[in-house]
Amino acid sequence: MERHFDTELKHLRQQLVNMAGLVEEAIGRAIRALVSRDATLARGVIAGDEPINMAEIEIDELCLRFLALHHPEASDLRFVTMAFKINNDLERMGDLAVNIAQRTLDLLKEPLLKPLIDIPRMAELAQAMVKDSLDAFVRHDAELAREICRRDDDVDRLNDQVFRELLTYMLQDPRSIERAVGLILVGRHLERIADHATNIAEDVVYLVQAKTIKHHVADE
Repeated sequence: MERHFDTELKHLRQQLVNMAGLVEEAIGRAIRALVSRDATLARGVIAGDEPINMAEIEIDELCLRFLALHHPEASDLRFVTMAFKINNDLERMGDLAVNIAQRTLDLLKEPLLKPLIDIPRMAELAQAMVKDSLDAFVRHDAELAREICRRDDDVDRLNDQVFRELLTYMLQDPRSIERAVGLILVGRHLERIADHATNIAEDVVYLVQAKTIKHHVADE
């Protein structure tokens, strides 16, 4: 017979998955707004941050209530502790999607500086990392989690490439500085989204294997 708090754990897990879906959608819409130069879509991303914030509050309350009522131990305690942390990472990713939308509104005030190639690719990688990190959490898949951590290097390399290219634009034409800085910030926001997805993946490894891999501790 299923324990009562097993049902509550499933509900908590589902709420995290639902929140991750909102965050994935926000990231995708923010990048589509940038690429298609769609101010209405960008404003929609900003307005859509409220459901993500409300989901964060609800999940925090679920975690606190579970701890207060059930006093979990061992793997159940690790699960709820990780849920707290994952909840925070997801909320921050939602904020970063809003930041991208805000940068988009600024960039729309002037003509497009250059065709966008690497930034949409970064967004695609970051979105996949968000989705897969939650899949790894739900399935307790430590191997997938470790693979996500390795993918973070690909996003970092693209971000460095974006920065170098835009720096060249700024050096060649000072009039491009404001637009180049805006795109550099978009790249930085995507890189931070990938970092938060990596945080979730590292938490999954700890949840499943009780092993800390943050800061390469496991290698020491």
